[in-house]
Amino acid sequence: MAKMDIINTKNEKVSEMDISEKVMDYPEKPWLIHEVVKMQLSRRRAGTHATKNRANITGGGKKPWKQKGTGRARAGSSRSPLWVGGATIFGPTPRDYSYKMPKKKMKAALKSAFVSKVNNGNVIAFDKLTTENGKTKEAVEILNTVNAERNVLVIFEEYDESLIKAFRNIPYVKLLNVQGLNVLDIVHAQRILLTEKCLQTIMEVLSK
Repeated sequence: MAKMDIINTKNEKVSEMDISEKVMDYPEKPWLIHEVVKMQLSRRRAGTHATKNRANITGGGKKPWKQKGTGRARAGSSRSPLWVGGATIFGPTPRDYSYKMPKKKMKAALKSAFVSKVNNGNVIAFDKLTTENGKTKEAVEILNTVNAERNVLVIFEEYDESLIKAFRNIPYVKLLNVQGLNVLDIVHAQRILLTEKCLQTIMEVLSK
């Protein structure tokens, strides 16, 4: 049975937590992680890009000049794609870029990504992750204690106003409820901070 240190906000070890070897021995699958991250990014695309075709442009209904006898090329509309101010040929139209993946693949990618962070020592578990007054200064002190200086993911289970207020104004910190844990946020984070209770919840889900 693998073990993980549980520390306090002063970076002092207070206990150990047993972690299932079934979870910790799961292999890292970068190709699968890549697939899920690509899917998550696709879901975030707005897909609102658009250009106007001839049906969307006003004017141009009248033939600019007669068909023959002027010495100029034939023209049927001033809104032709060949003219300045004309329509766009085969331009982008609003679309939905999102797509789905099997739940088993998504769970496998989540397990692979999280276990990789644990094995690299980038997951830090606290007995309690709280601040006395909800001050940003207190949160920064906690981060400095564990050398978390960039791309920090703070995972919480129950809404703690003091914790949220302390961490939310730090630009390199993202707060995330444990129920919303996902591959993209795990991959992006250099350090993951969470409580022992959150870690237990995650391990229970990943071991199923």
